[in-house]
Amino acid sequence: MIQQLKRPLADETATLSFGKAFAATLHAGLIIYLHGELGAGKTTLTRGILRGLGYKNVVKSPTYNLVEFYKISKLYCYHFDFYRFKDPSEWEEAGFREYFHANSICLVEWPEKAGDLLPVADLQITIYLSEPGRNLEIHAGTEAGKRCLAHWQEPSNL
Repeated sequence: MIQQLKRPLADETATLSFGKAFAATLHAGLIIYLHGELGAGKTTLTRGILRGLGYKNVVKSPTYNLVEFYKISKLYCYHFDFYRFKDPSEWEEAGFREYFHANSICLVEWPEKAGDLLPVADLQITIYLSEPGRNLEIHAGTEAGKRCLAHWQEPSNL
């Protein structure tokens, strides 16, 4: 099974499209860290993922609320943004531990701001700004993450 996937993304439309397609490999219980500088496309990718999971309403950035919650059928999806954290203890104090459970997918922007308090990521996605567009790298950190990436080994998905 592959442990890493790399993709060029030409623009915002390509980022949304990849997110939609990638959503088909996801399931409840996954923890996904999103890395990249400001404006790299982390929230855009999340919008694509949520669309691919079937969410039809507005997808907002969680920058000011720290977390946005999406209920999709029986799935709970939490989109976190810890950019504003000044200390990792803020994660614990906010009570976010309870959001990470078997019936949810947690997408976490700026996970490094929570230090080592977060659970281990199944997938770590990094988006790099480049010319033209972006480059995306996904690394599997667990067996569940490797199973998600296995879908992309198929020649029709490359």
